[in-house]
Amino acid sequence: MSAVHGSACGRMRLLGLMGPLAVFFALFCLYGLLTDALEWLNPFLFPGWRRIFAALAESMPQLLAGLLHSLGRLAPSVAAAIVCGVAAGVFIGLHPWFERALLPLFHALNPIPSTMLIPYVIAVLPTFWLSAAALIFMGVIWPVLMNTLHGVAMLDPRWIDNARCLGMKKWRLVRRVVLPGAMPQIFAGIHMGLVRSFLLLTVAEMFGARAGLGYFVQYYADFARYDRVLAGMLWLSAVVVGLMALFECAKRRALFWTRKR
Repeated sequence: MSAVHGSACGRMRLLGLMGPLAVFFALFCLYGLLTDALEWLNPFLFPGWRRIFAALAESMPQLLAGLLHSLGRLAPSVAAAIVCGVAAGVFIGLHPWFERALLPLFHALNPIPSTMLIPYVIAVLPTFWLSAAALIFMGVIWPVLMNTLHGVAMLDPRWIDNARCLGMKKWRLVRRVVLPGAMPQIFAGIHMGLVRSFLLLTVAEMFGARAGLGYFVQYYADFARYDRVLAGMLWLSAVVVGLMALFECAKRRALFWTRKR
């Protein structure tokens, strides 16, 4: 029975991948038709796939080094934002007084784009690494914090009351009841934060970095090497798609009880 269920799930996943793959293939063919085949687009601004893939192969050492630099900025900032956002969201969500006092402030600060703070973080913080890390941190923590608050607020109060009647202490209550119950909303906030983090990382690296994927794209754009610009964008997109696929796998494993939904 389990083997049949596993094969059925495998077929459903394969069918689910066919749609996105068909869209990517259609866009790939359309761009090739407009550039290499018909040459309807300006070849200087829109080089064909042959030039793009040649530039991608030539630039691969630079792109791999840039990926390591970008991940070195991204990973600690995102991890710190997730930990702080979840911890603050759970604490505030379990203390109604803090929630009533701070929620209007959160609603006022959350809509402010993090990119507007670029001049301030560059002027205030001593190094570019700290500036980029602070920018990514501020962009990620808000969706994580707000979704954690929402997840805690959606918990059935009877769960917490029953856990307290069973003698659960504060930390065990959070670990066994609050976090699992709020986990779907927490993962939704992390997903939003990750999407924001890639955008903010690229923007930050275009301003003051000397290495990284955003710096690669901006550097060759300044020299009008659009084959390498598009190669860098293609590589960046592939990296983001791969990292988000890993995140989705981790989310499915963590939220195994929601698979049927």
